[in-house]
Amino acid sequence: MLTQMNFYHNKKVKVSIENVSKAYKDIEVLKDISIDVHEGEFVSILGPSGCGKSTIFNIITKLTDYDSGKVNINGKYSYMYQKDLLLPYKTIIDNVSLPLVLKKEKKSKARSMVKPYFEVFGLSGYEDKYPSELSGGMRQRANFLRTFINSNDIMLLDEPFGALDSLTKTSMQKWLLDVKKKVNSTILLITHDIDEAIMLSNRIYVISKKPSIVKKEFVIDSRKLNEDNLENIIKLKKEIISLL
Repeated sequence: MLTQMNFYHNKKVKVSIENVSKAYKDIEVLKDISIDVHEGEFVSILGPSGCGKSTIFNIITKLTDYDSGKVNINGKYSYMYQKDLLLPYKTIIDNVSLPLVLKKEKKSKARSMVKPYFEVFGLSGYEDKYPSELSGGMRQRANFLRTFINSNDIMLLDEPFGALDSLTKTSMQKWLLDVKKKVNSTILLITHDIDEAIMLSNRIYVISKKPSIVKKEFVIDSRKLNEDNLENIIKLKKEIISLL
C-alpha cells in the first residue's frame, strides 16, 4: 500500500521552487528556499509573521522577481487573500461568476456555470444575497469559491481564515477539508497558525525568521494525528514550536 507521501510524490509536480533567494536592497528576505507541491496535494508554508511567506507567493505569481534559483509553475493558479474583496454591490452569485465574466463569458451563462458549485461549497440559498448579509465565515466560503472558479488547478491561499474568530476559524478549516475531498485542486497555504497547518496539510514547510530558510519539512500522517491520538499532535506541535 502506498504511504501518503509516496502517493503524492508519484503525482506531477505543480509548483517547484528551487534554491530561491530574494533581497530588498540590503535586507535578505529569502535564502535558498526550496519547496515543491504535487498534484492534488495540500501543502502549508508555516512561519512567523513578517518572515517572507507572502514574498514566496509574490514570486510564484510574478508580482515580484527573485535574485537566484528556479521557479516552475505547471498549470494555472488563483490567489485568495485574507480579505475577501467581494464587491458589495453585487450578489454572491455575481461575485463568484465574475472571473468568467472577465474572461468574456456572458453573464447568464457564467451564473449557470457556477450555480452547481454553491451546494458543493455549502452556499446553497445564498446566491442572491449581498456580501453585507453574510457572516465572515460565509463570505470566506464565497471568496474561496470565486478563487476556485478563477482557477481550480493550483490555489494559493494567503492566511484565508486569519481575520476570523477562533470558533468560526475552526469551523471553516473543517469545511475546507470537506471541500478538498470533493475537488482535486492543488493547494498551497501560507499561515502562522500551527494547528491550522497540522489540520489541513499533507506536508508542512517550516521557515525561519528573515533571512528565511526552510528549517524542516514535515509529512503529516492523518491516520496518526487525530482527536483520538492527542499525544502525537502535542509532540509534533512542540517540535514545530522549537523551530520557530
